Amino acid sequence: MTVVSMALREMLHRKVNLGLGLLSVAVAVACLTGATTVLLAHDAHTERILAEKEAEMVTRMAELKDSMRKSMLKLGFNVVILPEGQELSDWYADDYATKYMPDSYVDKLADSGVISVRHFLPSLQQKITWPEHKRKIILVGTRGEVPNLHKSVVKPMVQPVPAGTIVLGHELHRSLGLAVGDTTKLMGREFKVHLCHEERGTKDDISAWISLSEAQALLKKEGLINAILALECLCVGEDALPKIRSEIAAVLPGTQVIERGSRVLARWEARSRVGREARDAIEGEKASRAELRMSRERFAAILVPIVMVGCAVWICLLGYTNVRDRRSEIGILRAMGFRSRQIMLLFLLKSLTVGAVGGAVGFLVGSPLGAFLASVLDDVPDAPGLGGLGTFVLAMAVASALSVVAGWIPAMLAARDDPAAILNAG
Repeated sequence: MTVVSMALREMLHRKVNLGLGLLSVAVAVACLTGATTVLLAHDAHTERILAEKEAEMVTRMAELKDSMRKSMLKLGFNVVILPEGQELSDWYADDYATKYMPDSYVDKLADSGVISVRHFLPSLQQKITWPEHKRKIILVGTRGEVPNLHKSVVKPMVQPVPAGTIVLGHELHRSLGLAVGDTTKLMGREFKVHLCHEERGTKDDISAWISLSEAQALLKKEGLINAILALECLCVGEDALPKIRSEIAAVLPGTQVIERGSRVLARWEARSRVGREARDAIEGEKASRAELRMSRERFAAILVPIVMVGCAVWICLLGYTNVRDRRSEIGILRAMGFRSRQIMLLFLLKSLTVGAVGGAVGFLVGSPLGAFLASVLDDVPDAPGLGGLGTFVLAMAVASALSVVAGWIPAMLAARDDPAAILNAG
């Protein structure tokens, strides 16, 4: 009869001892597997939460950026391209240039491939006396925006003024009693009121807009403009003015660029703040989940070793009991010629079998239990039911090591007993 067959027969004969050993290993492994499953489920749930928040952030950022774009566009154009010889002191005082440049410059700029600015709007502005009403106004000739041909098409910031129509600032249409659809004369030419602006509290309230070609004809400035308005692209980043000036100077050498800094800063800070708040929210969630995981790790680091040591002591006591109950059998086996290492192997085979079977049972019980606990702790109904291959291998390795180590001392004692002493005592 081989050592293996003898070990199997002995285990089947002493079922209570075998059952208690299996229970001890199963409890230890179930505790370890459950704790591991809880941590793995926590990590998986954390990844889902962060992925959802990332997706939510992307969607929210897109919505906020679109909303921000619409809101910030109300600040108006923030880059002004002026003729090179224009005195800036005069321009700041009057807010319109007295020097001129060809209106073809705007098409040249749009076709140049510049990326730092977009929304090009040619403009011809001049302070005049409205002869029909004997009052000073700012006449603005403008056409539709010229899109940057090398960037994606975007909705224009301002709509063109149709030919034969006029757009009036709040103070003008209020004081003159004009409304949309009325007709009025400007410098001898008849115009239909296309739009009446609400009060803005700026020079726009005393401004009148007509089409660029009609303004050029009335002011005898055919083919000329005195400003190109543009919108700085936030993709350029901070301190963008040198880049903008460099790009535009390469295309329109006879010009100068002015940046309306407060408007640029407002747009930049608004969008940057939205991005920072979204990133801070995700980082806060990461920190919160990491702190929660650390707390669970600390609890597992205390509970699992206590259970492991308790089960190891119990297995060791069961081994001692088994050796004591089998002293006569051990003496007979030694008298029949069994060596010490064969006796030791007989007990270790039982320990290894108990460890393997108990480990499998503990894994099958601990994984669902851990998943259930994880679903309760994180309120996640779809926590995984069984751990993966890595968890199973860990469970079997720990179970086998625990059982063999705990059964090693009783096995050594059984192997070292003197058969003559055992038989004489019997």
